Amino acid sequence: MPRGDLFPDIAPFETGLLPLSGGHVMYWEQVGNPRGQPALFLHGGPGAGAGAVHRRFFDPAHWRIIIFDQRGSGRSRPLGELAGNTTPNLVADIETLRRFLGIENWLLFGGSWGSTLALAYAQAHPERVQGCVLRGVFLGRAQEVEWFLYGMRRVFPDAWSQFAEFIPAPERGDLLRAYLARLTDPDPQVHFPAARAWSQYEGLCSTLMPSPDTVASFAQDRTALGLARIEAHYFAHDLFLPPEGLLGGMARIAHLPAEIVQGRYDMVCPAESAFDLAAAWPRARLTVVPDAGHSALEPGVRVSLVAAVERFRQRG
Repeated sequence: MPRGDLFPDIAPFETGLLPLSGGHVMYWEQVGNPRGQPALFLHGGPGAGAGAVHRRFFDPAHWRIIIFDQRGSGRSRPLGELAGNTTPNLVADIETLRRFLGIENWLLFGGSWGSTLALAYAQAHPERVQGCVLRGVFLGRAQEVEWFLYGMRRVFPDAWSQFAEFIPAPERGDLLRAYLARLTDPDPQVHFPAARAWSQYEGLCSTLMPSPDTVASFAQDRTALGLARIEAHYFAHDLFLPPEGLLGGMARIAHLPAEIVQGRYDMVCPAESAFDLAAAWPRARLTVVPDAGHSALEPGVRVSLVAAVERFRQRG
């Protein structure tokens, strides 16, 4: 997939491992201008981890870009660990990282689950947030989880059949429970095949047009295990969000500016959630990309995300 409309590849100027509560250790990195405007990248999943391409949404001459792998994800340790892995834990981890790096406040950039975590953090610490750039909005509501587990078969019946048929027929009435049991089994011969089946399903449904590269990246064992195990864990616990949900806390961040970028044909996080969020956020600007699905790297989405970040730079 050509990515010439992103900024060029760049290496971090600093990386580290930060001890967290409960024996977790966070991988973090800083990219771009050490004296620049701080921006925090929040990866999806939960559990997917961040990659080098995520540095490229930001002009490195202007931004001080902070990227980290959430608990149990990517280069953080231990991989796939569920103990002490909740949304409040992740929000606390972001504050730990902010204080460690000596940052007063920052722009939040997150897609999919990253949008969920950005909203949760902003509502908990609005004074630490300059604004938000969100993509493929996921609000963590029960209907959104149900859509992922069962509803996507309306558009991707072939991908859903592979996902469902991995589970024996008697257990298919509760795919989440069946997958979670296998994903948390200590035997790699049990949890790795389940992780690949879950992750490939998400990869197959993430782009408007078929993308073998996307599916292959989702299927890698390290990515698949973190994504599938942690995602199922969060789904089983209502994403560890408050009973009123994220829309119930919008008054706390109504004063903040926001850019929302949404693929019209996003099947993983359908556009309804982006519209619901925009309707509840007076200072939000919603951009609907007419020819895109869920992935941040689809042409129209990535162009719109870069433009959204640039508008925040112009705000100063």
